[in-house]
Amino acid sequence: MLPAIGLGTWKTFDVNEKASDPQKNVLINLLAKQATAVDTSPMYGQSEELIGNLSVPLNVNHKLFVATKVWTTGREAGIDQMNNSFSLLKRKKIELMQVHNLVDWKTHYKTLQQWKEEGKIKYIGITHYVNSAHDEIADIIKSTPMDFVQINYSITARNIEKKLLRLAEEKKVALMINQPYNGGSIFNLVRNKKIPAWAAEFDCYTWPQFFLKYILADPAVTCIIPGTSNPVHMAENLMAGIGKLPNEKQRQQMIQFIEA
Repeated sequence: MLPAIGLGTWKTFDVNEKASDPQKNVLINLLAKQATAVDTSPMYGQSEELIGNLSVPLNVNHKLFVATKVWTTGREAGIDQMNNSFSLLKRKKIELMQVHNLVDWKTHYKTLQQWKEEGKIKYIGITHYVNSAHDEIADIIKSTPMDFVQINYSITARNIEKKLLRLAEEKKVALMINQPYNGGSIFNLVRNKKIPAWAAEFDCYTWPQFFLKYILADPAVTCIIPGTSNPVHMAENLMAGIGKLPNEKQRQQMIQFIEA
């Protein structure tokens, strides 16, 4: 089973190892609650290398559900880039390899199918982070067997609810959610505001829980990967994966509260 809350590393893990104590403690806090998913990409600067270099001394590399990406054009360039990711992440097998933002996805998909058959990767995925890509993502999973889709979703960016959620559920595609805080802007709406008392009905006592539990409550959602380099925030995010989730009536109440 894949724990419902994981870690995104865009920007947050693109640092030199000498200055990486916060990131090290983020990984420690992630594993402390038996969470495992860490998402990265060659696009994210030093993130892949830092994950590899931090996780091995901590003796947790083998415990991680590593998701990374291929982000280039051409078959050979894709193979070279993915092999480099294996090296940086200090892995012989990677759980999830995704085509980043659909870049040359048909070419890379053929390689990923072969690597999956060979046992080099466990799952194949595609990713994007903008609403305008949702229709293309939907068309792909209608016609192409896919294990994972990574896509943007938050209580203030709900375009995915139009059709992609139910389609993924129908096609049995796991959904990994990025941008759950809408780039962080979502917290501006609730600054200096208290959590409504009724949120306690679904074990929600902080704003991170509020925003993440809204997403997790949809049965199509598999895992959310909020990015952070703050160990305290990592611990707060993980609490959304514990306790009750809101029902549909409560989710509508959550939307109305935020929109007001």
